[in-house]
Amino acid sequence: MTDRRSDVVKQDPAAGTATFGVPTQEALEAHLAPYAAHSAQSRGRRYPEAAPSARTEFQRDRDRIVHSTAFRRLEYKTQVFVNHEGDLFRTRLTHSLEVAQIARSVARNLRVNEDLVEAISLAHDLGHTPFGHAGQDALNECMREHGGFEHNLQSLAVVDDLEEHYGAFNGLNLCFETREGILKHCSRENARRLGELGERFLEGRQPSVEAQIANVADEIAYNNHDVDDGLRSGLLTVEQLAEVELWQAHFEAARSDFPQIEGRRLIHETVRRIINTLIVDLIDTTQLNLERHAPASLDAVRSSPALVAHSEAIAAQAAALKRFLFKNLYRHYRVMRMANKARRVVAGLFDAFTDDPRLLPPSYQSSDASRQPRLIAHYIAGMTDRYAVKEYQRLFVIDDN
Repeated sequence: MTDRRSDVVKQDPAAGTATFGVPTQEALEAHLAPYAAHSAQSRGRRYPEAAPSARTEFQRDRDRIVHSTAFRRLEYKTQVFVNHEGDLFRTRLTHSLEVAQIARSVARNLRVNEDLVEAISLAHDLGHTPFGHAGQDALNECMREHGGFEHNLQSLAVVDDLEEHYGAFNGLNLCFETREGILKHCSRENARRLGELGERFLEGRQPSVEAQIANVADEIAYNNHDVDDGLRSGLLTVEQLAEVELWQAHFEAARSDFPQIEGRRLIHETVRRIINTLIVDLIDTTQLNLERHAPASLDAVRSSPALVAHSEAIAAQAAALKRFLFKNLYRHYRVMRMANKARRVVAGLFDAFTDDPRLLPPSYQSSDASRQPRLIAHYIAGMTDRYAVKEYQRLFVIDDN
């Protein structure tokens, strides 16, 4: 009888295939453009590890992120609407999945690393506080005299130190390129502290194309799902959106193509078309930028101006939509009321734990007074919306029952 494995074993390793047909990282990424990030050329991990088999380094990063505790918690952290306000609104988890989907589509068309762009997209909000931006602003104010709080840095802290899944190291021990993409913004002071990871902020250099894609995909996702959630909640109306060129052009086109549709179906069709327009324009414009600057390697990308961008016309329309949302949704009185409650919860928790750190779980208590505020920030940032509310009630509400 013929051994079916024999054909696989005899494959030439020089062709990029390892023993028993397991492809090497080079083979898995052979289709990538020269300017893409390649796993085999990664700057590596903080703690050396043996190379993975049957997957690339960036696939390993993505898998570690998906299995992390912080990723699971995103299900109960909100974008604009607090978790208890409804089950149909976006959460940080659904947002991250939408970002990853958009980013992968762009990456595939530009022949850059889909696994890296997915890993960055799924991890970019791991450090976000409960209650969205209101929670972040409140925690930043609480930490003003202790180095401040910024969710990008907190996401990095999560993957570098706070996750506890592996025996050999704290954090997830992700590749440099994944960590670089997570850190979208950074002050010069923090950049100096971060060493190699912060150098690009000091030198005015760019991150990988993959990181740039994830950054723009984030904005595409939240602008459009905030429109959808705003309409679903009743805080926005179709009549208000008529002033937004990007919305109205696609809304009228959807009604022209499908005169019979209305309500939620019409809204979904309009949002779908807007997202498609933004993605196609991003791919086309970025491809032109890549052809113009012709980066021959990832290092050349770092030395180039920002390459991932919309055309001027579409960028202006997207900016107008963003301004509309800021004025009509994020500053809506009902959103502001909830944001005010969120700030009170976060500030109340921080003050209570600062006054008496013994109220904290033991792992967040420190005999070093200078470290205690940051540990409190880690604890609060890791909370889901509902856990933060329950913790606040446990500390401040007397239950007669």
